[in-house]
Amino acid sequence: NERRRSVSMEWVMGIVPVVLLLLGFPIFVILLATAAIVLLIFAPVPPMAVHINMFGSVDKFALMAVPFFIFAGEIMGHGGISKRIVAWVLSIIGGLRGSLALTTVGTCTVFGAISGSSPATVAAVGRLLYSPLRNAGYNEKFSSGLLASSGAIAIVIPPSISMILYGASAEQSVALLFIAGVIPGLIMSLLMAMYIYAFALRSGIREAVGFSFAKFLTASKEGVWALGTPFIILGGIYAGIFSPTESAGVACVYAIIVTRFIYGDISWKGVWEVSVNSMYLTAQVLIIVAAAGVFSQLLTISAIPQDAVAVIQELKMEPWMVLMVINVFLLFVGCLLDPGSAILVLTPLLAPIALAIGVDLIHFGIIMTVNLAIGMFTPPFGLNIFVTQALFKAPLSSIYPGLIPFIIVNLVALMIITYIPELSMFLTRFV
Repeated sequence: NERRRSVSMEWVMGIVPVVLLLLGFPIFVILLATAAIVLLIFAPVPPMAVHINMFGSVDKFALMAVPFFIFAGEIMGHGGISKRIVAWVLSIIGGLRGSLALTTVGTCTVFGAISGSSPATVAAVGRLLYSPLRNAGYNEKFSSGLLASSGAIAIVIPPSISMILYGASAEQSVALLFIAGVIPGLIMSLLMAMYIYAFALRSGIREAVGFSFAKFLTASKEGVWALGTPFIILGGIYAGIFSPTESAGVACVYAIIVTRFIYGDISWKGVWEVSVNSMYLTAQVLIIVAAAGVFSQLLTISAIPQDAVAVIQELKMEPWMVLMVINVFLLFVGCLLDPGSAILVLTPLLAPIALAIGVDLIHFGIIMTVNLAIGMFTPPFGLNIFVTQALFKAPLSSIYPGLIPFIIVNLVALMIITYIPELSMFLTRFV
């Protein structure tokens, strides 16, 4: 009877989420409904346990940073911050072949250190650079593929909401995750820049305007307050002045001061509208956190993580092979779910496997984040693809082929980051 009960529970856990997903239900409903059905029917737990687990999942100090970073990123995005960052990056690399495309990658990297949101980065940077890219001679495929893929760097470069969620789920230090993401994020940017430079040479694109120290000084003067955001956030954390959660609160205050009083890009009415929008975004994230907490309890009761570890140990797979399988799995999941949902659902399942093969959980958090970042622009359902399509009216028949070289480049970056853990762990030694 016990065996039959266990098999029935596993069937329900496998079928219910698929059916609800095909019916178009939101991810939090899928998680909560599946967990509630299994826990109340198959597990000897009272109904109150569902509510307790939901509230317990969001009752974590680290998660307080989520609404703050969302608000700071939103208000910076609605101001003229992105325009000033574009001007600053272009003033540095304007003398290189492919300077506009290189500026796109550089701006997404810097803006990602402010917003932490991939779709927001695509929207903010794309509105400024898509038309100039087309006018400079880049075709629709390249331009749309570049913007959709460059925006994904935002969730790897700290501060990253995905890393905060992973830290809360895996009970790891958010500060260590932030610093561990710096070099991997720069590797992604560097490899994309190398491909762009080669593409510009091969295509004969000559939009370079030459470096001007005067323009650099002017752009730096205009953008210094915008560029100060990541230094205040990360500098404050690693100088021991405040925690990652407290730094998020500081970022909010700084964002208001810069956009409202220094640049004057936003009114008090605009601040209120951003606050309301941030509230909705925060609710969307935290309801998934609460539902994922119940689902995590379900995984614990069903002993699925332990069974997965036992299977891998029986197969006697080498650690590099296990990581390869995990990477392929995460890439598939990443083009179906947003990074936050995927991290909350899969961390309780995959973290024990990583520990069993000797992978540091900080390094594993970076592996998960990079995988899911690539998934955001992987066909057919990567979120950045549809943001790009909606903003620039580019057909999917152009976007999909344009993404292929950038997917290949980022897969190379993923392999480097996965199998050279020192790249993720090096800076953590100094914290």
